[in-house]
Formats: sequence, structure tokens, C-alpha cells
Amino acid sequence: MNLKERSGKKELLDLDGIPFADIKKNMQELNFINTWLGGHRISIEGLKQLAGKSTELTVCEIGCGGGDNLVALNKWCIQNKISANFIGIDNKEECIRVSKDREELTSNSHWIASDYREVAFEQKPDIIFSSLFCHHFSEEQLIKQLQWMQLNSKKGFFINDLERHLIAYLLIKWLTRFFSTSYLVKNDAPLSVARAFTRQDWKRLLKSAEMPEPFKIYWKWAFRYLVICKNA
Repeated sequence: MNLKERSGKKELLDLDGIPFADIKKNMQELNFINTWLGGHRISIEGLKQLAGKSTELTVCEIGCGGGDNLVALNKWCIQNKISANFIGIDNKEECIRVSKDREELTSNSHWIASDYREVAFEQKPDIIFSSLFCHHFSEEQLIKQLQWMQLNSKKGFFINDLERHLIAYLLIKWLTRFFSTSYLVKNDAPLSVARAFTRQDWKRLLKSAEMPEPFKIYWKWAFRYLVICKNA
């Protein structure tokens, strides 16, 4: 498997006509992976760095799926006595319906079924973030996405996404082969790694998007990058 270049192959999740029961199973398994392989911890670190000493925050996730990431951030905010409101944006209405049923986020959340690019905020959120979202896009689309996140956030944005690496590809292919019951996860998890970015990719993309420096790119276990861009 040659991962020197990004794969241009579409993930099944990005195709039309996938039954929502299958998508829901995919979301459940991704939440398990995020919980046990540290994905939620990475998002919490991104939130901490941008939040600073704030005691009130509005946090927006694009590509929020079933709301699992926002539930994890909400727990951290409660533990640290931060009054937080959350906005979740996803272009799949079924995902938004699942998110609206999350008991943990009934009073302090707002859910939007839309392409994030079509959302206009009355008040900008303090922080915008995405998790396992960027690798679904072409580089041209991602550059525009970075610019949108920077333009629409007060404090800045962070990204939690995969590293394109052969060991990561082989590891997730082995794990999902034996432990996943979702055909979407079995197919898309290794492909997600093949569609992901290296550190050099991120540096080039951030500079192409003219993001304010110094932006930060951290390598995190298990084979992920945390990208943080603060607004001036």
C-alpha cells in the first residue's frame, strides 16, 4: 500500500442511498473508537488551548454526526465550571435528529441540518472545530473550509483528524476486520487513513489558506493530528 499520495477514492459514507440504520451503527462504533483510542481527549485539548481562562463559551462543531464529540466537551466544561453552549452542524438530517435526542445536551445546544457553508451565524461562536471530518474533502475544498472556520469564529478553530501513515492504515484495517460489525467502518476506516494528511500537508494547506501564524500542529496517539489556529 503506497500512502505517499492521498487516495481520491470516495468513502461509502459520502455516497447517497446508505440506509440510516447503517450510518447509526457506524457512528456508534466511531464513538467507541474515539472514547478508547483517545479521540475525545484530543478534542478536549484543542478546546482547552483556545478557551484559555474563559468561563463562558459557545462552541460549534461542523460535521457533528450524532453529537458524541459535543457530549464529551460538555462533560469537560461542566467539570471545569465553564458555562458552555453548543452548536452542531451536519448535512444529514437523520444525524441531527439523533443529536437532538441526546439528554446530555438538551438545554444548552442548537442543532442545524445543513451544509456548514450555508450557515450564517447571528453571533459568531467562540470556537469552531471538526473531528474526523477534513479527510472527506479535496484540498481545494479544505482550504475554503479552513478560511470559513477562521472567518466565523471569535477565538479560533481546531481540527482533530487522522494521520496518513502506513502503520495506522494496517492497524485500523486489522482492528476493524476482527472487531467491527459495520461494513461502513470496515471499508471507510482504512480508507479514511489513506485520505488523511501528513504534517507537511497541513503546513502547506494552512499557508495556502493564509491562516494567521503561529498555527500549531501536534501529533497525537493514535496517529492523529491536532491543528490549532488562534485568531489575532
